[in-house]
Amino acid sequence: MLQDWRPTCSLELMRLRAQMLAEIRKFFADRSVLEVETPLLGHCIGTDPQLDFFTADYWLPPRRQTLFLQTSPEFAMKRLLAAGSGSIYQIGKAFRNGESGRFHNPEFTMLEWYRVGFTLPQLMDEIAELIEGLFSGKPLKETRRVSYQDVFVSFTGLDPLIFSYQDYCAFARECELSEAVGICGQDHALWLDFIFSHKVQPHLGENALCMVYGYPACQSSLAKINEDNPQIVERVELFINGIELGNGYYELTDAEEQSRRFDKELAIRHLHKQPSAVKDQRLIAALQSGLPECSGVAVGLDRLLMLLSDSASIDNVLSFSIRSA
Repeated sequence: MLQDWRPTCSLELMRLRAQMLAEIRKFFADRSVLEVETPLLGHCIGTDPQLDFFTADYWLPPRRQTLFLQTSPEFAMKRLLAAGSGSIYQIGKAFRNGESGRFHNPEFTMLEWYRVGFTLPQLMDEIAELIEGLFSGKPLKETRRVSYQDVFVSFTGLDPLIFSYQDYCAFARECELSEAVGICGQDHALWLDFIFSHKVQPHLGENALCMVYGYPACQSSLAKINEDNPQIVERVELFINGIELGNGYYELTDAEEQSRRFDKELAIRHLHKQPSAVKDQRLIAALQSGLPECSGVAVGLDRLLMLLSDSASIDNVLSFSIRSA
């Protein structure tokens, strides 16, 4: 008889998860933010070259289609926003292929919310309020907000807004990270991701929520370009004890710009021989119809539960991780 049929997390942590979810739902109910559900299976998928996805065969004889398990509910939620839903949130599953480890499981639980009329600083205020409330039983130090440029310069001495291949290579070799030269090449965004993850992120949010904002424009994703400084975008990432918890934007509403970004990412995927993605034309149409000015953020709830419970691995907070599912 198999011996690994038991859950990978304790009953105590199952209860803590239920408590966390209840507190999140109360937080948004008190603010009249509508809870929604969107499909896990879709005809399109995000084009981000850093994300791999799962496909599923949908067979309705005589037709067979390839569908995608969503890496985020973002596109569908933006279609709801464009249809006039107002501020919304969702707690649901997301799927990312090739991700397994201490902080990764290919199937995970995500909280995503959008606040109509909110600027990014207003959203950051709300993020801090939610996170600090969830940690009321084991209080965090004061929340810190720091610009990407300031924190990057502080830990590396390099300016992330100005790409110098020679300086980046020299820094990598000095830090015994010479493999970065072959991995990153002439790609500024890849260099920033590599250096940030190795030399900056581990220092962020020591028993505190740290919000890093003002990301370089080469890491724009779905965020608006800053009106005062086109070298940066209206993007924020959340960290506690060096663990990345979430990613938020003052959302891009320009359909033509979004389509150009998708095309650029599709070209990168093709160049790197990654699986082909399908550009979401329904999202483009929704943006053309009119996405309201809004800010949104996605937070990984399994990682949040790890921090709330002082768990060493994501496996410890999942009923069944990929290794036991």
